[in-house]
Amino acid sequence: MKKLFFCVGVFICFVWNITAQNTNASLPGWITRPLPLTDCLNVALQQNGTILKAKSDLEAQQGVVVQTRAVALPQLQATGQYKDTDRDAIENFPGSQPPQPLQQNQNWNAGVQIVQSIYEGGKLITAFQAASATKKQALAQYQTAVADTMLVVRLAYYDVLLAAQEITVNEASVVLLQKELEDQQRRYDAGTVPHFNVLRAEVALANERPALIQARNNYRISKNNLCNLLGYNLPRDIWEDIPLNLTDTLDATPYQVDLPMAIQQALGRRTELVALRQTAELQRLNVVNAKAGYKPTVQVFAGYNWYNAQFTEPVELNHDINGWNVGGQLSWNIFDGMLTRGKVTQAKALYEKSKTDVDDKGRQIELEVRTAYSDFI
Repeated sequence: MKKLFFCVGVFICFVWNITAQNTNASLPGWITRPLPLTDCLNVALQQNGTILKAKSDLEAQQGVVVQTRAVALPQLQATGQYKDTDRDAIENFPGSQPPQPLQQNQNWNAGVQIVQSIYEGGKLITAFQAASATKKQALAQYQTAVADTMLVVRLAYYDVLLAAQEITVNEASVVLLQKELEDQQRRYDAGTVPHFNVLRAEVALANERPALIQARNNYRISKNNLCNLLGYNLPRDIWEDIPLNLTDTLDATPYQVDLPMAIQQALGRRTELVALRQTAELQRLNVVNAKAGYKPTVQVFAGYNWYNAQFTEPVELNHDINGWNVGGQLSWNIFDGMLTRGKVTQAKALYEKSKTDVDDKGRQIELEVRTAYSDFI
C-alpha cells in the first residue's frame, strides 16, 4: 500500500508539473520574463483600458475642433432637380386658343453656389479661438488620464513587491513563534516553567498565522490588480500564482522636497488645471456667441445655375438657360421672444461656474500637495 500511494503521488506531481508548464507556455512573454517597472509602464501605455479610452476621446475632440471652425469657413453647395408634372395640373394662359400651359410639364435645374459669412456678431473670430481652446483642453485631459494611470501602475507594481516582503516577514515570524512554542513546551515538560507560558506561546503563534494568510492573499490580489492595469486578461486556468517576475526593488532614494516650490510647480503643471482653464475660456466664448443673437448676420454668395427653358414648343429638355449670380444677404432677429436673453443668462452663469471650478481645483491641488508632503516627511 505504501508503494501504491508513493506511485500515485509521483504521478499526480508529474501531471501537475506538465499542466503548469502548459499554462505558462500560453502566457504572453512579458508576464513570464523579468519585468522592470519601465516595461510595465510601456505595456500600460499600449494596453491599459483607461488610456485607450482617453486616446479615443482625444480623437473625438479633434472632430469637435473641425466642427467648431466650420462656421467661419466658406460653404460650397451643389443642387439639382428633375420634375415631371401631369399636364392637367398645369395652369393655362387665360383666353388662349388652343389653351397654352404656363410652363413645361418637364423641368430640371442645377446649380453650384459658394456662401461665405462675413459677420455673425462675433461668432467667426470666436470659432477659431474656441477650436484652439478645445484642442488644448482635449490634450490636457488626455495627459491627465495618462499621468493618473502611470501613477496607479507604479503603486500597483510596488504593492506587489511590498506584499512579497510582507510574506517573508510573516513567515519568519511564524517560524520564530513556532520555535518559541517548542522551547516553552520543552521547558514545561522539564518542569521549569508553568503551563501558562505554553498557552501564551500557542496564542501568539495562532495570532500570527492569520497575518501570514492575509499577506499571501494581498500578494495574490496585488498581482491580479497589476495584470488588470496592464490590460491583460488572465487565463481562467490560473487560479492563484500568477508568474510575475518583477525585477525592481523597494529601495528608497533620498529626495528633497521644498513645499512652497512643490505647490508652485503643481499649480503650474497639473494638467487638470490646464483643462479647467480651457473650459473656462470656452464658457467665455459661449457668452460671446450667445450675445451674437442680438446682432445681424451678413453673408455673400456667388454661384452658377442651369435650367431648362420654359416656353419652347415642342418640349426640349436639352434647351437650357444658364448663367452666374452673385449677391449678399442680411438677416436680423429684431425680437426672438427673449430667446437670446435666456442664452446669454445661461452662458454667463456657466462662465462664472467654470471660474469657480478653476479656483476650487487649485485649492484641492494645494491640499493634495500638502497632504503628500506631510505623508512623505
